[in-house]
Amino acid sequence: MDNIRAFELKVGIFILIGIAILFLIVFSIGDINLSRTGYRIRVLFNFANGMGGTAPVRLAGVGVGQAQGIKVIYDEKEKMTKAELTVWINDSAKIERDAKFTINTLGLLGEKYLEIYPGTPGIGFLKAGDTVIGKDPVPMEKITENISRLSDSVTVIVERLKNGEGTIGKLLKEDAIYDDFKAIAGNFKEFSEDIKSHPWKLLFRPRGA
Repeated sequence: MDNIRAFELKVGIFILIGIAILFLIVFSIGDINLSRTGYRIRVLFNFANGMGGTAPVRLAGVGVGQAQGIKVIYDEKEKMTKAELTVWINDSAKIERDAKFTINTLGLLGEKYLEIYPGTPGIGFLKAGDTVIGKDPVPMEKITENISRLSDSVTVIVERLKNGEGTIGKLLKEDAIYDDFKAIAGNFKEFSEDIKSHPWKLLFRPRGA
């Protein structure tokens, strides 16, 4: 009987150790630390650009917390739909009230995270439960559209120059003007080479020469 009780006790201790190890692994993977203290704030965006609900939070480029959820809400005051991001901030991180909040990306196509740019010194700090307005990221479609417009504009300008339109276009098309510029450039090159070879000429050059 005593042997059975001793065996059951060993099994119970083994199970408790296993549960403790599992507990530590789960909290480690989830980046959870019971010893840390912090506060939560809300950040509102008109456009979240695929921001995740567990994204990292950085202050001045340094990790200070983590997002703890994102959802769509309706702003009764502005009468429009917005994205509300809830973030947890470490107590050691003090964020000025006029700090800038924006969604950034690690690399060109990397993970999105919340970047916080420090505000004005002495203005006071955000506290638990505060709500701030974030700066909306530029959609990739908008960037592509702007690049396409710039490319079209450059194409038009090149075509106009090739057709001799505008002052520069005329300069490129007029042979006489081109030849004059070429002659001036040649004379300047000869003068520069002459000065390099005989620098004393620059000091003793006659007036009007």
